[in-house]
Amino acid sequence: MKTNQFQHEYLEKILSTENEHLLKLHQLVADAMREQELISENLMHPPREILSRGQQVADKVATFGGSWTFIISFGVVLVCWIAVNIILATRAFDPFPFILLNLVLSCLAAIQAPVIMMSQNRQEEKDRQRAENDYLVNLKAEIEVRNLHQKMNLLMEEQFQTLLEIQRYQTELLEELTGREK
Repeated sequence: MKTNQFQHEYLEKILSTENEHLLKLHQLVADAMREQELISENLMHPPREILSRGQQVADKVATFGGSWTFIISFGVVLVCWIAVNIILATRAFDPFPFILLNLVLSCLAAIQAPVIMMSQNRQEEKDRQRAENDYLVNLKAEIEVRNLHQKMNLLMEEQFQTLLEIQRYQTELLEELTGREK
C-alpha cells in the first residue's frame, strides 16, 4: 500500500514538473509575441514627418515635373510658341532661332533640376530608413530563431531527463515486481 502511495506521489511530481515546463514555454512565447508587436507597430506607424515649406514645394515640383501631364503640356506650349512665332514671321516676339525660348528652357532647367534633386535626396533618406528598418526586423527575426532553437534544445534536454527518470522508475517497479514473483 505504501508503495502505491509513493508511486502516485512520484507520478504527480513528474506531471506537475511537465506542466510547469509547458507554462514557462507559453509565457516565453507570449512575451516574444508582445515584444514583436511593439516592433511591428512602430514600423507600421512611423512618426509623421514634418516637412518645411521648401521640402513640400520640392516634392510637388518633382511630382509634377515627372508626370505625363507636365510632358504633354510642356510639349503643347513648345509647339504653340514655335507655331505662333513662325506664323507671325516678321512681327514675331521670338524669331526663328528662338533665342528667347532657349533662354526660358535653360532657366526652367536650371531651377527645376536642383528642386528635383532635393526631393530625390529626401526620398533617398526615406529609402535608407526603410532599409535600416528591414535590417532591424531581419536581425530581430534571426535572434528570435536562435532563441527558439535554444528553448527547444532546453525543452528536449528536460524531456530527456524526465523520460530517463520515468524509465528508471519503471525499471525499479519491474525489478520489484519480478522480485515478488520469485
